[in-house]
Amino acid sequence: MYPSRIVCLTEETTEILYLLGESARIVGVSGYTVRPPEARSKPRVSSFLHARVDKIEALEPDLILAFSDLQADIVSGLIRQGYPVMTFNQRSIAGILQAVRLVGSLVGVQAKAEALAHTLQQGLDAVAAQAATLPRRPRVFFEEWDDPLISGIQWVEELVELAGGEPIFPECRRAGLAKDRIVAPADVVARDPEVILASWCGKRVQPARIAARPGWAEITAVRHGRIHEIRSSLILQPGPAALTDGVSAIAASLRAAVAPA
Repeated sequence: MYPSRIVCLTEETTEILYLLGESARIVGVSGYTVRPPEARSKPRVSSFLHARVDKIEALEPDLILAFSDLQADIVSGLIRQGYPVMTFNQRSIAGILQAVRLVGSLVGVQAKAEALAHTLQQGLDAVAAQAATLPRRPRVFFEEWDDPLISGIQWVEELVELAGGEPIFPECRRAGLAKDRIVAPADVVARDPEVILASWCGKRVQPARIAARPGWAEITAVRHGRIHEIRSSLILQPGPAALTDGVSAIAASLRAAVAPA
């Protein structure tokens, strides 16, 4: 028997199961879940770093899906209580597609998962083909957090490249931990991005605050008003949303930056 009562502690596995047509298996979700909207009708059992174990126990799950070392403390307790837990740690486009296939395998719908992964890859290929027609590749700073200043994680930087941009901190991209992607504001000025994309998880981006940073008025992106928010629900979850709506939002910002005046 495949699992039929699944708790998803982050949004991306919830979205994958919905896209696979397996939403009936989900009995509990993260409180941060926004995709798809109908998933918010499911019982909410966790934030990102904390879980209501009593709520999870009441749902009698036969599989719990989690994400990354950041949820290690949550899942270790659940494992000790005897629950089967699968923790994903995808940090790249390839890893996201692999996660789609793995979730499908866990619930016995491997063919549907393969088809979904193929569809997502086709969409990425279309974005890349469109990017190839751009007259040039603008320099891009992706700001994942404002204080301290944190540059984009690997899948985000890969999507920026795929959409036609050149990330200005390529040396940071493979650092899985946010603390290892902290950059100095002066270094952003020195590398002079032509586009600034920002996504502050849990709060709205304030372009005026970005533009008002000391010395940033001379940055090309600031001078031309090219500071764009990419909603965190679209880009900072390593799941289908990032490979569809997230990369589309990035691509639109980059096309606007290189369009003839």
